[in-house]
Amino acid sequence: MSLDCIRQVRPSETSFNSTRCPAVPAAPTILVGRIGKVFWLRVEGRGSFQNSIQVKRAFQTVLEEGTRDLVVDLEHCQMMDSTFLGTLTCTALNLLEKGVGSLSVVNANSRNQQLLTDLGLNHILDVDIDGTLWPEERKAVCQELADCAEKGASCKEEQTQHVLTAHRVLSDVSRQNQSRFRDVIHFLEKELSSGGQSTYAAATS
Repeated sequence: MSLDCIRQVRPSETSFNSTRCPAVPAAPTILVGRIGKVFWLRVEGRGSFQNSIQVKRAFQTVLEEGTRDLVVDLEHCQMMDSTFLGTLTCTALNLLEKGVGSLSVVNANSRNQQLLTDLGLNHILDVDIDGTLWPEERKAVCQELADCAEKGASCKEEQTQHVLTAHRVLSDVSRQNQSRFRDVIHFLEKELSSGGQSTYAAATS
């Protein structure tokens, strides 16, 4: 994926108080771009199992290239399912294990903030509640982002394995999560062992 399509934005072109972007498109979209040293990923629509592999691959690409500061912008994201949350958590844990970088969540609505807190992810992700993280980068967001070129799952098995991994990661965060996701994990493990097709609605929340 090439992310070097970002033009330089002069400070005079934007202002901190006017960073709201145009209305979201009907279909969920992932927008990405580099803003200085930061990789910025914006979710347009719902964050779900359907676009979480695309997000995972986008993170993997920039991390391999040496980027360590990641931002997930939820300004236009109405809600996230558990697979999407597990994908973010997995990336954040990898950064914590290496002791470098961060994964910040910005512009989350009250519903998404509550979801992150309920699952204990506010202790793993850097959730920006008061809107103070990355102030300079926020100024350039609308001009800097473009459609993510990463692809989704290549087959049902890859998608199922990804959903299973995401839920295992969430389950490891707390005992409450273990209880919450036990049945989903068991279901997905059975699907993989039997080679059947997963009913993904049962693996999201």
